[in-house]
Amino acid sequence: MKNVFIFLANGCEEVESLTIVDVLRRGNVNIKMVSITNELEIIGSHGIKFMADLKLSEFDVKNADYLLLPGGMPGAENLADSKLLINILKEHLSANKGIGAICAAPAIVLSKLNREMNITCYPGFEKFFPKANILTDGVVVDGLITTGKGPAYAMIFARKVLEQLTTLENANSVASGLLME
Repeated sequence: MKNVFIFLANGCEEVESLTIVDVLRRGNVNIKMVSITNELEIIGSHGIKFMADLKLSEFDVKNADYLLLPGGMPGAENLADSKLLINILKEHLSANKGIGAICAAPAIVLSKLNREMNITCYPGFEKFFPKANILTDGVVVDGLITTGKGPAYAMIFARKVLEQLTTLENANSVASGLLME
C-alpha cells in the first residue's frame, strides 16, 4: 500500500484538503494529514477546525510515496514559508516520487522548487510562478507533478491522484460510488 501525506497549514482550503483525504481513503490509500504547525488542530480558511494525524516534526520523507498540498489562503503561503517543507518536497522529487498541489499551492508553493513545469492553478495566482507554463485545464499532469485548478476540481484532482497511486479501475470504482459518473 502506498504511503501518502497531505500537508496542512492554518488557512488551508477545507474542501480541497478533506475531499482529497476522503477520496484516497475510499480508494484504500494510506493517507495521513500532516500539520506544519506545532499543533495537530488545523483551522481552515473558512474557520472549520479539523485534526491532523501528525506534525511535520514527526514526518519522515523516506516513508512517503506521494505528497499533497492543498490551496487556500493564507494556507498556501504558510506552506511555502516552511523551509523544512520545501526541503522535503525537493528531496521527494529528487527521489522521483510524485507531488500533487491544488488551487493556490501550485503557484505559491511549487514555485519554491525552482523548476520549470506545466501547471494549472487558481486564476490570478499565475504571477507567483513566472517559470511555469500555466494551463487552464482543471487538472494537469506533468511528469511527477499533478496540479488542480481549485475547489470545484478537488474531487477530479483526487480521482486523478488515486488513479496514479492505484489503478484506473479503482479510481473509476470510487468515482462511481461518489456519483461522479
